[in-house]
This record gives sequence, C-alpha cells and structure tokens, in this order.
Amino acid sequence: MPDSSFDIAIVGAGPAGLAAALRLHQRGFRPRIYETVAELKPLGVGIDVKVYGTKELDELGLLQEFRAISVDARESIFYNKYGQEIYAELCGVHMGYLYEQRFVHRGYLQMLLYRTVLDRLGPDSVVHGVRCLGYTNHDDRVTLDLVDQAGERSRVTADLAIAADGIKSAVRQQMHPDHAEPVYSDITMWRGTTLMEPFGSGGTILHIGAPQSSSMIVYPIANDFEGTGKVLVNWVVEATRDESVEDWNQRGTVDEIMHYYDQCDIVHLDVQTMLRNAREVYLFPLIRHEPLETWTDGRMILIGDAAHAMYPRGGNGACQAIVDGSALAEKLATMDDVPAALRAFEAQRLKAVNGIVMAHRGEGYEVIRRMVEDRTGGERFTDIEDVLPLAEADAIFSKYHALVGQPRPGFEAGDTTGYRTEHAATGN
Repeated sequence: MPDSSFDIAIVGAGPAGLAAALRLHQRGFRPRIYETVAELKPLGVGIDVKVYGTKELDELGLLQEFRAISVDARESIFYNKYGQEIYAELCGVHMGYLYEQRFVHRGYLQMLLYRTVLDRLGPDSVVHGVRCLGYTNHDDRVTLDLVDQAGERSRVTADLAIAADGIKSAVRQQMHPDHAEPVYSDITMWRGTTLMEPFGSGGTILHIGAPQSSSMIVYPIANDFEGTGKVLVNWVVEATRDESVEDWNQRGTVDEIMHYYDQCDIVHLDVQTMLRNAREVYLFPLIRHEPLETWTDGRMILIGDAAHAMYPRGGNGACQAIVDGSALAEKLATMDDVPAALRAFEAQRLKAVNGIVMAHRGEGYEVIRRMVEDRTGGERFTDIEDVLPLAEADAIFSKYHALVGQPRPGFEAGDTTGYRTEHAATGN
C-alpha cells in the first residue's frame, strides 16, 4: 500500500485526468486534480467507447452507471457515397467480445467520472479555476506553476505530477518545444447532433461516403433523450476547408457539406434531413501532432491527448487515455522508484500508442471506402464482391482491431466475422 503522504498532482479534469485519479485511488493514492474551468459542464458531442474502454469502466466499478448514459453498439455498416453497402460487422458482445462497445456523449461520460471522483476522493480533490503554466523538476519533487482566473500566480509541489491537459498542453509544450506548433492536415471535421427517430437496429453506426471528397460517421449516443422518445444522434463529416484553429468549440453550419450527400440513399437514414435538423454544429480541424519520443521528464509525465493526440477517428482517443491511467497506477503501486515507474509505464505504452496515432492518420479500417471509390472510378457498382471481396475486407478489419488491442474473437481460427446485411446494395 502506498504511503498516504505521497502527493500526486494531476493537471486537467477531462476523461484522462479523472480516470487516472480513480485508478490511483484504487491503488491507495489520493491525487488532487487542478482544472482550468471554474465549473465542469457536459460539453462536446459523441465518442465511441471500444470494448477495452468498457472493460476499464467496469474495473472502475462504473459499468452500470455507464450503461445508463450510453447506447449499446450492435453493428457497424459501411457505404459508398451513393449509399450502396460495402461491408458490415457486429460490435462488442454481439461479435463475441466479453465487453460491450458503447456510444456516449463525451460530456456525460466526463460528468460521470467527475461525480465519482468527488464521491470517492472527496470534494476538495478537484481544484477549479487554475491553469498550469509549466513545471520545475527537483531531485525528489516537482513544482507546478499555476495561475487563477484573476491572474494570481501560485505553486504546488508534489512527489509526482501528471499532465492530462489535452491537445493544447502547456506541459507538453515545455517538455517538447520542438513539437509546440501542430500542422493542419487540410481536413476539417463538422461535428453535430440531431434529435430524431431511431434508425437501423437502434445501435447501428454508419460509415458513409468517399474519403477522397467527404466522409461521414453517424451513431446514436442517447436513447429517449430528455424523455422525448427519440434518440440523440452524433454525426461527424470530414471535408477540406481552409483553416487552422484547433478549437473543439468553434461553431459551424451544414451549408458547406450538404452537397456531398445529395446522391446518398440509405435505407436506414435520410442523411440530408438529419443534417438540416442539427441541434448544434462544431468545426474542428484535424491537426497533426507528431508522435513523441518520450512522455516523461523527471517526475512529470504526460498522458491522454497531451501525450498522444490522435485524429478523432476510430474511437480510440478517449479509450487509450483511460487505459493510460490504469497502466500508470499499476506501475506506481508496484515500484518504489517514481522515475523508474514512469519510465516503465512509458516503455509499456508509448510505442504501441504511437502506432495507433499513425494508424488513425492513415484512416484505419475506413480505408475500405477509399478503395471502393478508387476501384469503381467513383461510379456505382453492380456487385460489391467483385469490387471488395468479403475476405479482403475481413483481413483489413482484423489487422486494425488487433493493432488497437482488441483482436477479433475467432478470426485467428479462420472464422468470417464480417458480413453483408439484407440491405446490401447490388446496383439496383
């Protein structure tokens, strides 16, 4: 059991910092979180929590609460820009995993973690309204330089500090000044939500379009939203746009993206109506943060987006951030030397997560829609098996799932895990 006087400071009360605090508390530590905003609110749109992310939440004792605020993912279906079906696979327990894949509003998940931190660690475990400006390492301690909303400066010294301060991390900037300036990828995401009738199985995620021009992901994140009997649906559209502002809260409209889907006819969904009825639309440019060669400096360590910011594709950013806290807590609880524990954590996580960062930059399994567009010359196909055989698509998906740490059940034995639904298009 760790010494109760061992001080851990966490910078940032996003999912990464909150989950890390809960994991550390399970191991006998009592960290304190320092958060920039004066009051946390359930902001953001949807995230896709993979099976290993659900496992982490179960191990935190939050599975039932998580289920109550999220939607069980049942199937994932891929379409070209005309709405012709390319490929489908089951999700989570429906594929044979031990845990569910679930869709959730990012803000609702963050608030669940936040309430749990206050309940388990106490009301003084989160200090609001202070921003971290930087840090200073000492022989056996580390000092954080903080500033509050009135501009008053202060310092906090701890045995260990964890930077979970996101994509604009001041700690990352100090630790890696050569990586301080991110590069715009020429792709912008339009992220929105729409209140609508359920579609598909009620737990269906749709992947639509040709990535050469525009790509769309759609999935439900809340059933019977606010007692309306309707579902709150999260959608994300990628397309090119001339900008470089890295801001999750930049407002946008659907006017620039509607035309990409004016030929799209999907049995599950009226895409145009969904876009027109959006409750909110945010813009976010895809920014390239190059993988780091280290996340540690003395007794300071980066986790989550501060360590491995990745394109928000494939649902692994938040999940990998949550895994960080679990792995770090295990090393700190089993090793007496703090810098050595941090290096062991980095040795376990850095190479694998950097691989996921680069895979997301290369589209991951979404590449099948690009392949179909290229192989058909952008035209409709007659039989998808002549364009992208099921066995070829299966191999692509199995490789990607293994990369992110969730190998497909049974595929190593030669089982076919992908399929085409009864609505698969054959050129009709």
